[in-house]
Amino acid sequence: MKYCTVALGLLLAGTSQAKQYGFLKDNGNGSWIIGNDVWNMTQERIYGSKLYYKDQELVGEATGHYVSYNGAASNLAWTSAKIVKTGSNYIDVQFDATEGEMHWVIFNGLAGAYQYFVNRALPVLGEFRTLWRLDNETFTSAYNADKDGVLPPLSEYAISTKIQDETWKTPEGNYLTKYDWSGNVREQEYWGVYGDNFGSWYLHPGKDYFNGDHLKQELMNHRESATGDAVQLNMIHGTHFQALSIDVLPNGKIWGPWLWYLNDGTKADVDRRYNNEINSWPYKWLDDAAYNSRVASVTGKLLLSDDRPAAGAAVFLGDNHPNKTTLDMGSDYYYTTYADNDGSFRFTDVRTGLYALQAWSNGGSIGDVTTTFLKNDVDVSGSATSKTRLDKLTWSVPTSNTILQVGEFDRKSTGFAFSGGFGAGRVDKCPANLTYTIGSSNTADWCFAQNAKGTYSIAFPLPVSNTTSDALLTVSLAGYSQGTTVNIFANDVRIGNLSSSG
Repeated sequence: MKYCTVALGLLLAGTSQAKQYGFLKDNGNGSWIIGNDVWNMTQERIYGSKLYYKDQELVGEATGHYVSYNGAASNLAWTSAKIVKTGSNYIDVQFDATEGEMHWVIFNGLAGAYQYFVNRALPVLGEFRTLWRLDNETFTSAYNADKDGVLPPLSEYAISTKIQDETWKTPEGNYLTKYDWSGNVREQEYWGVYGDNFGSWYLHPGKDYFNGDHLKQELMNHRESATGDAVQLNMIHGTHFQALSIDVLPNGKIWGPWLWYLNDGTKADVDRRYNNEINSWPYKWLDDAAYNSRVASVTGKLLLSDDRPAAGAAVFLGDNHPNKTTLDMGSDYYYTTYADNDGSFRFTDVRTGLYALQAWSNGGSIGDVTTTFLKNDVDVSGSATSKTRLDKLTWSVPTSNTILQVGEFDRKSTGFAFSGGFGAGRVDKCPANLTYTIGSSNTADWCFAQNAKGTYSIAFPLPVSNTTSDALLTVSLAGYSQGTTVNIFANDVRIGNLSSSG
């Protein structure tokens, strides 16, 4: 513990001279020490290591903290560090790399730090992440809103058979994969790794800097299969699922701030902390004109052209005049919400700018709606107390009669067999061939995915009066794998094809 004694000496010296507990120390060898009176970390050219908290070193033989894009081959290398702002009870430490600035905002007495990244020269992306790889004996479990439990021991990987990327099959026939520790990004209050005495957490009170829409999923925690490290991922621009790697990022884009938080491993404590962060967002201590240029709210009301309210609709504020799907957007800032039962919706703390407003069915009473609402040139302007109110918005929907429908239009596999949650291998339970009969089959009789070669058929009655009319078949996919081809037939006549590249 000699290192801790030295760090404590630095803290005491800082207290007597500047009444500031947060500190940055240049070691003169391309490394630095940052921290406060509660924790401290040694930042080397790439990796942050030797993390001390409560008289214990938490990285151990693991890799530590780093920032990377498009895989581990593109780790950011820090060339300098400086304190760019000093407040009454905090300092803002900036680490510089060619690609941008990583900031650690260290408050007195806080176990952890606020972090944010400012882009300067990141390439077209692709994934961009910050992360901790921590000691696997100290951090034995992981948590996100979709999964909580003990991380599989490294020994289990050794006796299992690898079948694809980071996925193994155990001798008992179960699947072992890091992707089971994924979650829906915008539904997360916090996530992290923890053990009996320590926890390391990411808290994101703001979500506008994430790419994608309501359904954006990402990997959050896992066991590193090669080393056993407990991995706490922060995929602030993620492409593990549902996105292409073609986002051009503007100079000055800010991801964050979010809070990296240390505690004794109890989730109740993190719950309380998250509520505090929500009440403080957006943070007043960040001096950035674009970050602080926001309106209090953007509100509106969506009504369908058949006079129904757009109850429960997914509503999205994103790229103006878009040329990408909402899931694939990622260059700028994005806001998501769901409409109330009367079609009303509200976004809060929205950055000023021009946006496109989109909406689509999330099932329920409008689960038959196949179209997407789009309104370009939504001008969000004003001060932090301003409210942008949109006129009543009419959403055009088809007036044709429905002959058949399996499931709801919600961009998910809700209600289908084996759907819901994260878990590898469930597609194996779906049959190669299936017949769904309108009038007698239930939604749960249709399987959530089709993997084996075969045919999924829908049998339906058709009145004689409809046999000479034109019909439109709409297929909505919740997801697909690359390299997939599906042929669609009506009465044994091929009428279409769905395929994905790769």
